[in-house]
Amino acid sequence: MNDIPQITPQELRQRISAGEELILIDVREDDEVAFGMIPGARHIPMGLIPEHTEELPADREIIFICRSGARSQRVCQYLQQFGYKGTNMSGGMIEWYETAEE
Repeated sequence: MNDIPQITPQELRQRISAGEELILIDVREDDEVAFGMIPGARHIPMGLIPEHTEELPADREIIFICRSGARSQRVCQYLQQFGYKGTNMSGGMIEWYETAEE
């Protein structure tokens, strides 16, 4: 049950560049997203996810993003028990920015 799919920032960039219609949820706190978000991502802080589950499609992949990949992994594990298809962006925004020029 805790086998959460992972996507690297590089793989996510490729999918965005290919024009895929993705659902991206950034679970960082307000002060963290103030420094920038992936274009097209929706901000729902981790603590508010339970209040917003009805807004998330249970039949589509949802890619969750945080600073390092730890909180988004926990969100994926939490939502998996309700049948959601969460994918964790491993390395989080730290790796997103570190690999931006590759």
